[in-house]
Amino acid sequence: MNRNILNLRHLTVLLMLCTAFLGGTIPAFAQQGGKKITGQVIDENKEPMIGVSILIVGTSTGTVTDFDGNYTLNVPQGSKELQFSYVGYETKVVPVPANSTTLNVQLKSDSQVLSDVVVIGYGTQRKSDLTGSVTNVSSKDFNMGLVSSPEQLINGKISGVQIMSNSGSPTAGSTIRVRGGASLNASNDPLIVLDGVPLEQGGISGNDGNFLSLINPNDIESMTILKDASSTAIYGSRASNGVILITTKKGSSDKLKITFSTTNSIQTRTKLADMLSYDQFVNTIRTQGTTAQQSLLGTAHTDWNDEIYQNAFGTDNNLSISGKIAKNWPFRISVGYYNQSGLLRTDNAERYTGSIMVTPSFFKDHLKLNINAKGSINNNTFGNTNAIWAASTMNPTIPVYSGLDTFGGYTEAIDNTGAPANGAVMNPVGLIKMNDSQSNVRRFIGNIDADYRVHFFPDLKLHATLGYDYAQGKGSVYVPAEAAQNYTTSGLDYSYGPQKKENRLLTLYANYNKLVESIKSSFDVTAGYDYQYWKATTPLYYEMNTLGEIQKTSKAKDERHVLLSYYGRLNYSFDSRYMLTTTIRRDATSRFAKNVRWGTFPSVALGWRVTEESFLKDNKVLSNLKIRASYGVTGQQDGIGNYNYLPIYTQSQNGAEGIMGNEYIHTYRPSSYVPDLKWETTTSWNIGFDFGFLKDRITGSFDYYTRQTKDLIATVPAAAGTTFDRNITTNVGNVDSQGIEFSVNATPIQTEDWNWDVSFNMTWQKMKVKNLSLSAGTVATNTSVGPYIDSYQVQTLSEGYAPYMFYVYHQLYDEKTGKPVEGAYLDVNGDGQINSSDLYRYHSPAPDYILGFSTSLRWKKWTLSTSLRANIGNYVYNAMAMNAGAWETVSYNSYQLNNLSTSYLKTGFQTRQYLSDYYVENASFLKMDNLSLNYNFGQICKGCSLNVSAMVQNVFCITKYSGVDPEVPNGVDNSFYPRPRTFSLNVGFNF
Repeated sequence: MNRNILNLRHLTVLLMLCTAFLGGTIPAFAQQGGKKITGQVIDENKEPMIGVSILIVGTSTGTVTDFDGNYTLNVPQGSKELQFSYVGYETKVVPVPANSTTLNVQLKSDSQVLSDVVVIGYGTQRKSDLTGSVTNVSSKDFNMGLVSSPEQLINGKISGVQIMSNSGSPTAGSTIRVRGGASLNASNDPLIVLDGVPLEQGGISGNDGNFLSLINPNDIESMTILKDASSTAIYGSRASNGVILITTKKGSSDKLKITFSTTNSIQTRTKLADMLSYDQFVNTIRTQGTTAQQSLLGTAHTDWNDEIYQNAFGTDNNLSISGKIAKNWPFRISVGYYNQSGLLRTDNAERYTGSIMVTPSFFKDHLKLNINAKGSINNNTFGNTNAIWAASTMNPTIPVYSGLDTFGGYTEAIDNTGAPANGAVMNPVGLIKMNDSQSNVRRFIGNIDADYRVHFFPDLKLHATLGYDYAQGKGSVYVPAEAAQNYTTSGLDYSYGPQKKENRLLTLYANYNKLVESIKSSFDVTAGYDYQYWKATTPLYYEMNTLGEIQKTSKAKDERHVLLSYYGRLNYSFDSRYMLTTTIRRDATSRFAKNVRWGTFPSVALGWRVTEESFLKDNKVLSNLKIRASYGVTGQQDGIGNYNYLPIYTQSQNGAEGIMGNEYIHTYRPSSYVPDLKWETTTSWNIGFDFGFLKDRITGSFDYYTRQTKDLIATVPAAAGTTFDRNITTNVGNVDSQGIEFSVNATPIQTEDWNWDVSFNMTWQKMKVKNLSLSAGTVATNTSVGPYIDSYQVQTLSEGYAPYMFYVYHQLYDEKTGKPVEGAYLDVNGDGQINSSDLYRYHSPAPDYILGFSTSLRWKKWTLSTSLRANIGNYVYNAMAMNAGAWETVSYNSYQLNNLSTSYLKTGFQTRQYLSDYYVENASFLKMDNLSLNYNFGQICKGCSLNVSAMVQNVFCITKYSGVDPEVPNGVDNSFYPRPRTFSLNVGFNF
């Protein structure tokens, strides 16, 4: 900060010198023609400003304002100007008054400087002084449209950050990856910090996959992404996968402001699975089916997708009031209501939110408080997603309703006993209509921050945060006894939860910020302490049928863990040209044994603002060039259990109970454990530069990074006979990754009527498994991973290769027809046999390149905006085409016909080819995520303005992939819930 404030020692010396000076040298000073200037410095609100730096231009002589904004300065004869400066305010140069000894000055805030201040871990920093890879996205640059969860605001906006919704359901969450993640089996999710409070990872009962959706996106002011180790290492053991800092909106000291916005939308389905049409299906059965199969053709003409899907309506309404309660009491209050139906009938997400923030200041701004509370209530109704597969494969010649009383009146395939046929596809309408699954989740996040700028030592700031994050989730499931889906168990009727999660935080740190003009140096030193405590409890409950009979037991859990941390950071700048940042953090977690509990995570970074050098300072083309380099170590202890290092007994698996009378007696077994389980650590190097041209009309950045993760925490198969568990959590190996990130932002046109902004970002990333020792003395050649397709897994972890590559046979093709030959594969090792030794690694689900593009064109009151994303080099295994693309799947029993994938017409496969590379498809794509047209009416009446926007989301997708959507989180597409196309209208009022 641009302050020239004296510390206590210097102040004492100065007072002694001033006393001597005033006692014996004033007459001499007067004889030399100098004079004493006094005055006061105030801000735009006429409040006194403390610590303003005042210099005699052309000298190093100066002073600072006191607690009342007053100053006194002896000005030698011949001095012409005084310079007044303070961080966040425009520097002002004022002539020395010729005929007066009083000079009062008012400083104006510099909006550009303020906008260049970004949130970093435990503080803020000017963008120009950053030495790490940090990207900030403010609310004006957020994605528009119906946004259900905060991460969707920045999708496609930042190089090195990939955000993918897990499905098209309104209750679905997102997969977030910063630089691709750094682990294999432990968590790859970035740390989310909301207003200084690190949030709980993972979900809760009733909201497992979308924990962030409990935060209202409309309350968010900005999101800052910390990517390299120099910026993330201050968070130590939780920062290997990057950090996302979310800052919510605050009140202001302006007049009362009321803002209301409403967004109403309709969602339509886009692409569905490619299945045989009605005519194709009937013709195929008649020409290729047996007599028995032909007899199963009906006379109905049912579009099963029309029966389970709908046009989904949504609304998002937000009201906020901001202003000030009293002179120094800014506040903001907001409430929100969101309701979104899903494309799948019975799917629905509803959310109520409320927040209040009060930021009072006391003692002439020496003490500032930030009191922040946010609450939400989520009510979800989950559609039965099994209906998606069923609707794709159900016989289109049979009716929805049977006209009978059995199975709720829905047509089902029944055997000779009247029960649902073994292996039969259930009626998709019955699956959704006769399955009532609901949840209720409540969350409260609050924090109290106190910043105290020490009296008599204003360079020193003391900070304290008390944070609390509480969530409670519960739900119920009801399936009537007559439903085919639970026919053998007489339905389902039970409630689960409430599961409770608590997260408590205490943060204490001191910050010393000093500008020493005489040596052209700025020091910013932070030292702190964190204590964070987590607790999760789940009661014992039983899954029961409609007769009250226990079908399954859910174990009771009461788990807790603690993280204790000490940390420090030094930011040093010389002459605003050369920057040094060093951090160190010591973390101790209760998840590891005492001898390995502590971890040390250091970092160092250097920066050089080349354009501040004399040979470039007056360059009219290159306005900014800063070179950065960093090194750091971060850790990982998320995504594992709390007691993996302890020899404990746990409740046995479901079904391993004894019964005495009507009481179930649970059995317990010793769990596998590794006493020396330790930190997973990631070492990172980063080099990059930031640039600006033409007075920053064009800005951007470039980064190259490389990192190595060692002592990977993974759950792997245990050696036979060593434990009662099949798997064990241990440290298993190393992974290397590297990448290039580039972004550029430009404003080609900027006039009073026209403004055109363009941004583009590109990411190249590569990850390789370097070592994967699953047990002592062995090396794993290939380890099958990924979701199961029947009993098969089609992905592998192999040393020397990218993780999760597809491990398949090389399909051979008929030279004349070009069709794949069933069961014909390349003999890779040349031994004359086709077996598992001929499997080979074929592409990866991870893209080689990730691209993002956005542009906004304004003409007077009209604004047209769009954003696009592209992935290049990602592959998907089309399990839907494989599993429904062979003749054997047309009938799993003698009572039912099933529809086939159009893949069957291209292959003619009689049996499913689970491990054929034919089904591994190039899923590169170009998507237009958003297209919006906005009209700003401005003032429509006194004190009231209106803004209207029309928007389309998921506008189009260009891809060669034959499945529903080329973006599949795990790379295996098996009956994917389609992402909707959304048309919405937003109306916003400001009063």
